[in-house]
Amino acid sequence: MKRLLSILLCVMAFASLSAQIRGNSIVVTVEPDHQDWHYKTGEKAQFVVEVRKSGTLLNNVSIDYAAGPEMYQDVKKSMTLKDGTLKLTGTMKVPGFYRVDVTAHVDGKDYKGACGAAFDPEQLQPSTVMPKDFSDFWQNAIKEARKTELDPTKRLLPERCTKDVNVYEVSFQNMLPGYRTYGILCVPVKEGKYPALLRVPGAGVRPYGGDIWTAAQGAITLEIGIHGIPVTMEQKVYDDIFHGALNWYWEFYMDDRDKHYYKRVVLGCIRALDYIEEYTPWNGKEMGVTGSSQGGFLTLATAGLDKRITYYAPVHAALCDHTNSLRGIACGWPHYFYYNKGKGQEKQIEVSRYYDGINFARLITDKQQGWFSFGYNDDVVPPTTAWETYNTVTGPKEIVPYQATWHFWHQEQWDEWENWLLKQMGLKK
Repeated sequence: MKRLLSILLCVMAFASLSAQIRGNSIVVTVEPDHQDWHYKTGEKAQFVVEVRKSGTLLNNVSIDYAAGPEMYQDVKKSMTLKDGTLKLTGTMKVPGFYRVDVTAHVDGKDYKGACGAAFDPEQLQPSTVMPKDFSDFWQNAIKEARKTELDPTKRLLPERCTKDVNVYEVSFQNMLPGYRTYGILCVPVKEGKYPALLRVPGAGVRPYGGDIWTAAQGAITLEIGIHGIPVTMEQKVYDDIFHGALNWYWEFYMDDRDKHYYKRVVLGCIRALDYIEEYTPWNGKEMGVTGSSQGGFLTLATAGLDKRITYYAPVHAALCDHTNSLRGIACGWPHYFYYNKGKGQEKQIEVSRYYDGINFARLITDKQQGWFSFGYNDDVVPPTTAWETYNTVTGPKEIVPYQATWHFWHQEQWDEWENWLLKQMGLKK
């Protein structure tokens, strides 16, 4: 018994220690000489590269670095830093982002740092062309989708409910009979009418927990999946689907605007608003949408197509300015035409314009409040396209870059985003 107790205590101690592992002793930084990372075109940006171990510069460290316009870096070198530091310079003759990537090799492991310096980003303009029938195509698609009854289902999830919030898994039909959208609906327990928030997902296939916290502040929240499957199954089910039937789903039917995978996805977002309006105690006033990455694109699409949306918040929005790479400039994820420069993809290029976040952004009105945030080090959603998207919107908007973030959030960014959403719903001053 004593031995078993000893073993148990050792296991618990190890688990506790494992839970405390954070960060790395070795850190690579690339620091610009302008605090806001902003420069004028033609101005010279200076970068200081440092490789530190336990907070002090590391001697004789081997590095590789690449520098130049993001996604098109034309300077690539390898060297050894005797004192762990290096100074570099770079410039842009046209608006855009000059990016420096550094990889340090220490004891068989790689450690990365980067900096994306902005040159007159307020002047960046997108390349994508808006088809003449863009709005008609989507409004007709919505009209056709609404011929299919929502036929909603609703299942209480008692294990997720709190004293303040009831939590349900819901579903409703999408663009055709049998095409369903699933999600997690959170509604305040107290009777009344409430503002609403639709949360749309980033890329991938996964379960969802619902936004219980925001609902507890006094809002209706609906977090949806996009793949037409329940959102409360075990993670392994989603992993198997993602690596099986839905592998590379974002490239399905790229040459057919009517069969494109994202058609039912975008329409599912609009039908989600229909569901909120018809089947929840929405107050008929504040209706918002937010999401990051793929969800940022869906945020733009939903706000652009549906004027029930009064506020929207895209974070590092993907699927924006697909055709930018055709002119040698950074393009948005999934970087459809980056690798072969669009050769032999004329039909795909034409169809991509109907599924480009830029064109949805062009439909946003001055009655819709927007909040944009992204990182200058993002190597999935280039800040070039993020700034282009922001510049496209003519309605009221705010931009809050967190320069040092990659394709993730900083806590302060998350908190600022949450506070903005609450203010738009009248739940915080």
